[in-house]
Amino acid sequence: MTWKITKAVKKMPKLKKLILIEGLPGIGNVGKVSVDFIIDELKAKKLYDIFSYTFPHSVFVNEKNLVSLPQISIYYKHFNDKRNDLLLLAGDVQPIDEVASYEFTEKILDIFKKFNGKEIITLGGIGLSTVPKKPKIYCTGNSKEIIKKYKNGIKLDDKLYGVVGPIIGVSGLLLGMAEKRNIKAVSFLAETFGHPLYLGIKGAKEIIKVLNKKLNLRMDIKKLEKEIDEAESEMMKITKGLTDVSKQTALKKIKDKFDLSYIG
Repeated sequence: MTWKITKAVKKMPKLKKLILIEGLPGIGNVGKVSVDFIIDELKAKKLYDIFSYTFPHSVFVNEKNLVSLPQISIYYKHFNDKRNDLLLLAGDVQPIDEVASYEFTEKILDIFKKFNGKEIITLGGIGLSTVPKKPKIYCTGNSKEIIKKYKNGIKLDDKLYGVVGPIIGVSGLLLGMAEKRNIKAVSFLAETFGHPLYLGIKGAKEIIKVLNKKLNLRMDIKKLEKEIDEAESEMMKITKGLTDVSKQTALKKIKDKFDLSYIG
């Protein structure tokens, strides 16, 4: 058994004009933070749980001192109006090797095609040597048309060539593999501090604002910004002490503050 995909609903939903948003752990966990916030704010429902022997060989210890295996889940949000319905890909980890990453991406695209999905959005971070005061959001994709569509009316930078190297992991593979299936896909990448213990809340906030406007999600951004600013304030206190404490202590502080199961 390589992949175990378990339905989390009794009856499959009927979804229209579907857009997939991916936010798995990566640099600064920008994508993970963004998608987790959206799932909570929109009260998205779980559709699938995904487990694999290709996930990292570890378990997480929760606040009850119990362990759980790493997992990835797909959530959905159906709108009772003309807005695009959403699939939201979230989780604790990514597959650990290249072959597994390709296989996983194909599985996600199979599910997406089954629902007759239209577009894919992947999220990630660009690691900098310092904490950015106002993170830039870069945009790339597998066609000029979709980049132009998402740039329209929003300040995004599409001049990524020479700024970043390869986009590693599922965030990148979904763009490339989607093109092979004639699915348009775009990626939003936020600047963030490249320290392995830093949580890219600032970058996530900017990405959430872009998605809220472009997809008409109608999330309460003021409320969201307040929550993110509070978390960011706490995160900065922890970040200042990263050089003075051990990695284990820093990880424990971050997990205690933000109830995170994975720090990438």
